[in-house]
Amino acid sequence: MRRIITVAGSLALLVGYVHSALINPIDYNAAPPNLSTVFNNSIFYTWRPKAHVLPPFGAIGDPCMHYTDPATGLFHVGYLYSGDGGNSGAAGATTDDMVTYHDVSTDPMFIRAGGINDPVAVFDGSVIPAGINGTPTLLYTSVSYLPIQWTIDYTKGSETQSLAIARDGGANFTKLTEGPVIPGPPFPVTNVTGFRDPYVFQDPKFDAALDSTNGSWYVIISGGLHGSGPSMFLFRQYSPVFRDWEYLGQWWHEPANSTWGDGTWAGRWGFNFEVGNVFSLDDEGYNTDGDIFTTNGAEWSEIPIIPQVSQFREMLWSSGNLTKAENGSVTYEPSMAGKLDWGVYAYAAAGKILPASSAASNKSGAPDRFISYIWLTGTNFGTSDFPVDQQGWSSSLLTARELSRGTIENVVDNELVNETASWRVIGRDTSSDTVTLSTLKQVIAREARTAFISNATRTFTEPDRTLSTNTNSTSTNTAFSQSPISKFFMMTASLTFPSSARTDGSLKAGFKILSSAHESTLLYYQFSNESLIIDRSNSSAVAAITPGILTNNEAGRLRLFDIRDSNGTGNGTAVETLELTVVVDHSIVELYANERFVLSTWVWSWFETSTELAFFHEGETEVVVGNVTVWEGLVDAWPGRS
Repeated sequence: MRRIITVAGSLALLVGYVHSALINPIDYNAAPPNLSTVFNNSIFYTWRPKAHVLPPFGAIGDPCMHYTDPATGLFHVGYLYSGDGGNSGAAGATTDDMVTYHDVSTDPMFIRAGGINDPVAVFDGSVIPAGINGTPTLLYTSVSYLPIQWTIDYTKGSETQSLAIARDGGANFTKLTEGPVIPGPPFPVTNVTGFRDPYVFQDPKFDAALDSTNGSWYVIISGGLHGSGPSMFLFRQYSPVFRDWEYLGQWWHEPANSTWGDGTWAGRWGFNFEVGNVFSLDDEGYNTDGDIFTTNGAEWSEIPIIPQVSQFREMLWSSGNLTKAENGSVTYEPSMAGKLDWGVYAYAAAGKILPASSAASNKSGAPDRFISYIWLTGTNFGTSDFPVDQQGWSSSLLTARELSRGTIENVVDNELVNETASWRVIGRDTSSDTVTLSTLKQVIAREARTAFISNATRTFTEPDRTLSTNTNSTSTNTAFSQSPISKFFMMTASLTFPSSARTDGSLKAGFKILSSAHESTLLYYQFSNESLIIDRSNSSAVAAITPGILTNNEAGRLRLFDIRDSNGTGNGTAVETLELTVVVDHSIVELYANERFVLSTWVWSWFETSTELAFFHEGETEVVVGNVTVWEGLVDAWPGRS
């Protein structure tokens, strides 16, 4: 669906890397060359992460087609893939611990384009874990014509939905020898902007609202209507073997290029929806009795006149209510919405239920969960001139996240809470003048976080300190007493701001990472626009020499509320503490905050010495930084790869 780039095959890549490394060694303590001129595959390891999901070679695209195999308890992670001489389809891996992964085969593709229904491409799909004959069954978008883009007229028959059945433990999915089970947009909904990315699910709330048989399967297909706006199309299982699906209408529709509220907290709904998921969450994780949540991609434009090409995208989440219409259909109306990841290159999230009975949850003792992966494109959706051939691989999935319903308590009932935003008020206490807020909670999958800590090769802490630009002992950019010796670590910290910080328009406070005399990256919070910012302007010495090494700043909105004292009865208030977790996996930086904010991006630092950490502060207001701990090493997510 999103364009993915073809690179050399596995054997050629490895041979080429060894050959080029021997005759053209790269010195990471010297100024970099123009990397677009070096041998193919010669920078294969220069920025390669080790703790993330990515293929052994080639280009990874949208995460999709995840499932837990009921026969083995293994969780299967899927993704669109292009590699090995131009073949494309979907590839995958299994995990029994959400930390280490194993390719489903040496290929590693489990389905390829080129069948009767998909002569051109395989786009995203979703798996029924116990489908036809109790076997994992894939419903995916089969593509017959390209190009497909929301800015151009839609070619009838270009996107259909087809079935395939797992074989050999998921190493292969065999396509059914029949036509598509959903042959296109329903009549008269023909003038669509897209019709793809089926997501299958069960939900008793849908059963009740639609008078369905308990346990019915549903599928939402993402797209939109030209001149009208983005939509999610809803279908219900009609035959017991999933070969027929009944159209139930546009479950969710938004006006073209409209925003949630004023757009501050969730950007735009755009012109076309992609990769839609729907699921129910409570405070512990996945629960069909919980609140309805969605994740979805949105394609949009900055101008009202639709251009021929637009690369603007948002990866959004929402929560809202299901309403039964007079004609018997159901509609969805969000009551809060936000960004699942604020990174410009983070897109196409796909999630799946990870049941308590899965192998990973059995080990960790976790309840039923909803796990989501997000694609981090390394080429700005194919529009930048990044040296892909020289690297030999492209893009990655971000660390798996657990999604649940989040609660913020003892929030002072003032103007900061009363907004159409990424939270909603679920309770008011007039005696203490406080409210309780609900939002989406998203954290690193517990197994991965535990592994980053328990497998650390070095662990060190920094003493608490007060940052002040005007005090020599705690001046701007104060270096840590220790720093990592590698570019693989997780760091946690808390920043405490006084109330006066809200009126200090010059205040910036945070950290400098991946730093040396030649390059560095800043992570900081500023109250002037309530933003967490990753300043990449000096992040890479390569950027001035090699095209496609992007250094634009990344930013996302996070409101720190006023919080009543801990027992909720006093009159004292304080600005909510900023709790940060930073994961650095060579070139991937993921910034998590207060269990409700994530900003992910690439940082292509060059020098081997660019591993230093420091505190960062600007402005008049003092900031207290505490609980700083660094765990160095992360984990090798692919122990079976040579």
